[in-house]
Amino acid sequence: MTPLPGGVGVSGLTVYDWEAADGLCGGTPHMHLVCSEAYVVIGGEGSVQTLTTSGFADTPLRPGDVVWFTPGTIHRLVNAGGLRLVVLMQNSGLPEAGDAIFTFPAPVLADPDAYQAAAALTGDQAAAARRRRDLALQGFLALREGGLGEFHTAARRLKSDLLDAWWLRWRDGPLAATLATGCQLEALRNGDLSHLDRGEVLRLERPEDPLFGMCGLLHPYPVTVLPTRPPHGSSGSPHLHPPKELF
Repeated sequence: MTPLPGGVGVSGLTVYDWEAADGLCGGTPHMHLVCSEAYVVIGGEGSVQTLTTSGFADTPLRPGDVVWFTPGTIHRLVNAGGLRLVVLMQNSGLPEAGDAIFTFPAPVLADPDAYQAAAALTGDQAAAARRRRDLALQGFLALREGGLGEFHTAARRLKSDLLDAWWLRWRDGPLAATLATGCQLEALRNGDLSHLDRGEVLRLERPEDPLFGMCGLLHPYPVTVLPTRPPHGSSGSPHLHPPKELF
């Protein structure tokens, strides 16, 4: 199946209405290392609390709003009543491959085994998701007082073994989609209209069974990546390898 436009991921999200220690209801604070994220609000109301090196912010979410943020933004969804979103994720496949760090307290971040145990949803899924949320909130509230640099360093250390695999997913998904557009532009310059003969319409039905996600009950649409070959009709695409300096 042709991937969604631009190599993005799409999910429906009903934000948790579980009350936390600070009296607010909502999801699990976390941060993405390389993926931007966007919310399209389709129902209810609430806000997204964010924390960056620029400081803390609380952005309202109302039906019709579109809010997005870049990698390095710690975010926590707050549900003030029936909050439902469509979530757009950059680099479809990367979030599913682990591009997220929970804001667990520093001792948990320092121990990979403890981090994995805290992040896993074992046994009763709802109870485990709530425990995970509560532990991440402890760390989030502490980070509001300082320590973002140390958190970033811990995040990189915890995910360093995954970077090569992430690079391949980016190459074969979002980058391939961009290269396909470049090949189509080149073909049009040369009078080659063959890709217009391959127009198609695709449809995905809403997934029936929700998952216990980071921020709420999640309905993720299937992730599809482009094949690892030059786009049809092209004379070839750059032979790409992960730049050594990234690792």
